[in-house]
Amino acid sequence: MVIMGRIAAAHGIRGWVKIQPYTEYLDSLLDYRTWWIGQEHGPWREVAVQQCEAHNKTLAAQLPDCPDRTAAEKLKGLLIAVPRSSLPQHTADEYYWSDLIGLAVVNEAGEQLGTVANLLETGANQVLSVKPLLDKTKTGSSKTETGGEILIPFVESAIKQVDVKNKIIHVDWSADYLR
Repeated sequence: MVIMGRIAAAHGIRGWVKIQPYTEYLDSLLDYRTWWIGQEHGPWREVAVQQCEAHNKTLAAQLPDCPDRTAAEKLKGLLIAVPRSSLPQHTADEYYWSDLIGLAVVNEAGEQLGTVANLLETGANQVLSVKPLLDKTKTGSSKTETGGEILIPFVESAIKQVDVKNKIIHVDWSADYLR
């Protein structure tokens, strides 16, 4: 399964849900009439999408067994996935955006900057949105997530290596850029 987005909220009063896509193109999920919805570590269930359309920077979809806003609100936070076998093949130096979500981001000094929360399309290039990890204690004994985000352009000069297998992205990006 490849995670393609998440249900962000209820949309209207007739059971529609708002989808935050994790895809390069907003309308990529429109190509799939069957989705799998669930949580990262399961359980998942297959659903036949009744209707789906683009709305600004999100999608709105009507799913089965979701007749009203109350039912739609119960789906908030669930992930949307499709079988990897249904995706087009890509070359070794290409990545599905969804494969990058959650990867650790480490700079050339070996400092862990955080994890990829999302990717943004700016027109000029894609941008990694990284949820930062900062020391909470002077001893450095624990690192916890903090608010905010680090924006790193997804360009060759900043992104040095993407290792999907080991779940890490090496970047030329200073921790000083966080302040």
